[in-house]
Amino acid sequence: MMFLRGALAFLFVLGFLAAGNLTAFAKTATVDIKGTQEGSKISGKVVLTEIPEGLKVNAEVQNVTPGKHGFHIHEKGVCADGGKAAGGHYNPDGAPHGLLIKDGFTHAHAGDLGNIEVGADGTGKLSETVPSLSLSTGKYDVAGKSIILHEKEDDFGQPTGNAGGRVGCGVIEVKE
Repeated sequence: MMFLRGALAFLFVLGFLAAGNLTAFAKTATVDIKGTQEGSKISGKVVLTEIPEGLKVNAEVQNVTPGKHGFHIHEKGVCADGGKAAGGHYNPDGAPHGLLIKDGFTHAHAGDLGNIEVGADGTGKLSETVPSLSLSTGKYDVAGKSIILHEKEDDFGQPTGNAGGRVGCGVIEVKE
């Protein structure tokens, strides 16, 4: 009887995967973005999902000044000291600053996600897939790092895009 249950469960999983439902078993992480200054109403949520093509990034922020804001993965999973404790952009290759999905790992930091555009209502969304980033394995594993929302637009200048202060921060926490 136990063998039969195990075999049925295995067949269910195989059927589920064959039907293209791989993301149901994908590793995910959530990031709760909070304002870095006392009394800030900035908030947001980022969901990171490992998929065969890379890392799917879905972000939404609220109560942010309208316009473009730099949006980066930073090297440490700490948001203290107004977000400064998060360290610099995640950059294991020592590459120059750029837009990762356009410039690749040799011409951009592994944490260079670009900008999130915020509308007049104070909300902004970002949805993209970043090839080769991961939550669990490899050189570009981002679990335990942080995501920073900057006060200004990332203009892709050197060394970090001139995006100004850190107005929002959250730690990348993997869900098992």
